[in-house]
Amino acid sequence: MGSSFVVWPSIAGLVILVIGLISIRREFAAAPGLDKLIALGPVFVAAPLAAFAGEHLAGARLLMQGVPTWMPGRLFWAYFVGLALLAAAFSLALKKYLRWSAPLLAVMFFLFVLSIHIPGLIEHPKDRIFWTIVLRDSCFAAGALALTGTILRQRSVQGSNTLIAVARICIAVPLVIFGVEHLLHPAFAPGVPLPKLTPTWVPAPFLWAYLVGALLLVAGTCLLINKWSRIAATYVGLAMTLLTLLLYVPILATDRGTAQLSEGLNYVGDTLLYGGTVLLLAAAMPRSNPASELGSRETMA
Repeated sequence: MGSSFVVWPSIAGLVILVIGLISIRREFAAAPGLDKLIALGPVFVAAPLAAFAGEHLAGARLLMQGVPTWMPGRLFWAYFVGLALLAAAFSLALKKYLRWSAPLLAVMFFLFVLSIHIPGLIEHPKDRIFWTIVLRDSCFAAGALALTGTILRQRSVQGSNTLIAVARICIAVPLVIFGVEHLLHPAFAPGVPLPKLTPTWVPAPFLWAYLVGALLLVAGTCLLINKWSRIAATYVGLAMTLLTLLLYVPILATDRGTAQLSEGLNYVGDTLLYGGTVLLLAAAMPRSNPASELGSRETMA
């Protein structure tokens, strides 16, 4: 694994982040209260996608090992996925051609789940990490599905509502499960419950895990019963944004060596992408929710 496996993903992610922030500046300035964070959802999805695209393009020969063996042209698919992720990142950052990129991104993540992650889960049914990866990528797909529903709303209200409802359930169930996992295994780093342990230099590490776990459990329950959905999704997006900035970026800054830096970069990207995904769902939720409106008014005051 060469240094390009870290350098190019970092550059790609930062460039798309800057492009997205510039593109969204007017919408961000006009949004009230926590809606400012919701406006950043597409940018928080775009930047990690660009970073992962950089990984695919810089390390295609390594990542082709994850392509199912029954698929011909495994190296081609590694490059193809990298280019597809980069195209989706530009589309989301610039908010152009979303009616094409959003559903295609949802399909791509669902294909990852069906062709790569579920077969892995079948081989390791007792390993919680395989369950986590299936649920995580299902959430990523659902976020793109929620964005598709938002885009289709003006054309077909019923079709839009169906897509958003499916996305809401696909995000709610993992939130509840992840919340329980954090409460049961507080030694692991909060956010998406993957194998990384919270570093010893982090103050009160178990407290972070318990707080995040409780938030995910409550927010997931709200989404399941479709009560206070917009504000619940927004607070999860806020928590993931704060975890990215306050936990995973400092972890990345303390990492040494290409392999460790690559892992740290992936945790930054995963957590920010997860936050952006939930914010895409928040944007799709109706504003008529009293709790959401109250939160916006209180913030404005």
